[in-house]
Amino acid sequence: MNEKSFQRFLPILISIFILLALDGDILAGQSAIVTAEGYSCLGVDKSRRETEKEARAEAKRNAVENALTLIRSATQIKDLQVEKDLIEAYAHGKVTVLEEIKEKTGWYRDPAMGDCFRYHIKAEVIPDEQALIKVTSKQDLTDDPSSPLNVRLWTGKKEYRAGEKVKIFLKGNRPFYARILYRDVRGNLVQILPNPYRRDNYFQGGIVYELPEGNKDRFQLEVTPPFGQERIILHASSTPLGELDLEDKGAIYQVKNTEKEIGIKSRGIKIVAGTEASQGDTGGAEFFETRIEISTHK
Repeated sequence: MNEKSFQRFLPILISIFILLALDGDILAGQSAIVTAEGYSCLGVDKSRRETEKEARAEAKRNAVENALTLIRSATQIKDLQVEKDLIEAYAHGKVTVLEEIKEKTGWYRDPAMGDCFRYHIKAEVIPDEQALIKVTSKQDLTDDPSSPLNVRLWTGKKEYRAGEKVKIFLKGNRPFYARILYRDVRGNLVQILPNPYRRDNYFQGGIVYELPEGNKDRFQLEVTPPFGQERIILHASSTPLGELDLEDKGAIYQVKNTEKEIGIKSRGIKIVAGTEASQGDTGGAEFFETRIEISTHK
């Protein structure tokens, strides 16, 4: 599809959207994605099922520990109380298993312990919400490069009328990789960043970026029917994001995944071990997600 045909397609697919970080997010969240392992061996008082359950529980506990290691190494908060509160937020966080690493999961024979079960996972650790509120109430970490990854996303207003054009702005407190998706009132999902003309989605921290921008993007975000509530989804990470199933539509990509699949696939980042790689589970990546809605009218 060439640029002219895309402009004809645009009113159907992009009736407009965008976000406003000025009055607060619909959904915004920081998290850590790590790998972890858990082990357990059979005993006279444990069945195979109980052994597997124990290994899974240990893997989740280790995921929290690995997330704490990641946050400690990635942040340099000078306020000791704020740092303590942040660590507490992750220590009491929720663990979601994103993937079971099949080749590293299963039963094996240990010469000393006998039959044992190993459970290896990629997991997301989401800090406790109330504990995180406690952190932000003491200090604004939004633009602080020493704090966990945070990306602001906004436009100038919440409501747009037919014919108006919208620009999206984003700014991270530290370098990050980003994906921006748009969901129109009909439920169509498109990826507008990266796009066929702007493939680079790595951004420096502390700089305001805009979309679309000059010759980098070959589309305009113009308000057209149908009108209603529109949504923008941002996924950002300290490492490259997982790939989605996309179809080239000229200046943007049509997303072939469902919203649920998008969340899972975007979190399919490649875990890179850190300075303690010999221990196996110290690698990880910070992840950030936000969604914002606007209204469009005649």
